[in-house]
Amino acid sequence: MAKFPKVVVTGVGMVTPLALDAPSSWKALLAGVSGTGRISHFDPEAFEVQVAAEVKGFVAEDLMDRRTARRSGRHTHMAVVAANEAVASANLTIDDANRDAIGVLVASSGMLFAIGEQELVIEARGPSRVDPLTVPRVGQYSAAVRVGRLLEVRGPNSSVNSACASGGDALGQALNLIRLGYAECMLAGGSEAMISRVPIASLGGLGALTKSWNHAPEKASRPFDAKRSGFVLGEGAAVLVLEAEEFARRRGAPILCELAGAAWSFDATDDTAPDVDGQALCMTRALENAGLTMDDVDYVNAHGTSTELNDKTETAAIKKVFGERAYGIAISSTKSMTGHLAAAAGAVEGAVSVFTLRDQVIAPTINYEYPDPACDLDYVPNVARRAKVDVVLSNAFGLGGQNSCLVFRRYR
Repeated sequence: MAKFPKVVVTGVGMVTPLALDAPSSWKALLAGVSGTGRISHFDPEAFEVQVAAEVKGFVAEDLMDRRTARRSGRHTHMAVVAANEAVASANLTIDDANRDAIGVLVASSGMLFAIGEQELVIEARGPSRVDPLTVPRVGQYSAAVRVGRLLEVRGPNSSVNSACASGGDALGQALNLIRLGYAECMLAGGSEAMISRVPIASLGGLGALTKSWNHAPEKASRPFDAKRSGFVLGEGAAVLVLEAEEFARRRGAPILCELAGAAWSFDATDDTAPDVDGQALCMTRALENAGLTMDDVDYVNAHGTSTELNDKTETAAIKKVFGERAYGIAISSTKSMTGHLAAAAGAVEGAVSVFTLRDQVIAPTINYEYPDPACDLDYVPNVARRAKVDVVLSNAFGLGGQNSCLVFRRYR
């Protein structure tokens, strides 16, 4: 492997179904708090799926200027808040001396499902009455460009969507941009706000979302548990500040850990069903990219969606990569608390990986009550665990077979 500059994480920002900032979200994760509740964004009474992990108490106008709030979609609002927190936590001052070297890469699905509302406007009132800000408000690219514009940074600016692998994909692509010299610092992550009628109805019809826990929403997301019946759709954002080591050291930045490697693979098998070989290939490639082996990994932040097929497949893929050692590795799914944030999931779980290394404590998999013989590894059930963690492998596997994996390492 070519000799690349070391890339470190210096700041983290989060908006999650558990809290509106990173420290509070992390505290809630360690406490095993569920962010799932009955859907409030619309009346779900007629829907088979009535639960989701919504961000609560988020009022954009309280967190940014009114003009920015009005011209942006909810996914952009959350990305801006997470990015501002990440910059502040990294003690990063952006000025004329460094703005050209700082870029932004935010994964998102945008708010494409909101476009249907404007179709109704055309039918009822004519094309001249369509909101002219629709495209910049709902576009997948809009979170990245809004963050970049507000921070006035002129490095690479891009967005990515590879389904549920997107957040990890964005962090990995940002890692490569720094390694290859296109930027010295990247604000990278994901933001998602797709809890609305069409996604809930569509994914519910596909059988991906749980319909069995409307009576007990906090129990609905239960990765690796025998009574899992589908995932819980979530929303939120996470942004990490990634820097070339020398750039960070030069400015005296607080270095949280190293992003040591990233990799990708494609299942090439089915429209929805995951594949053991594709997932295992991605994990193996990520470790190779980081210059590590399976023996170095202390913790796996699993994709762990709470679907019957994914959890069984991921367990089998971990066994394929680690062999008998799989039984001695701590594994947990924080989706049990945040729900599945789709394009932002891998970014939130990247933030979790950073805090795991910083604090040497592993967030649990909550709602783990009934063991499944097909899922027989150590999923850190229900209670957070103190542990010596030097290396974290974070998995993000996309619907349709797009996979991304990240390797985080304690900084030395």
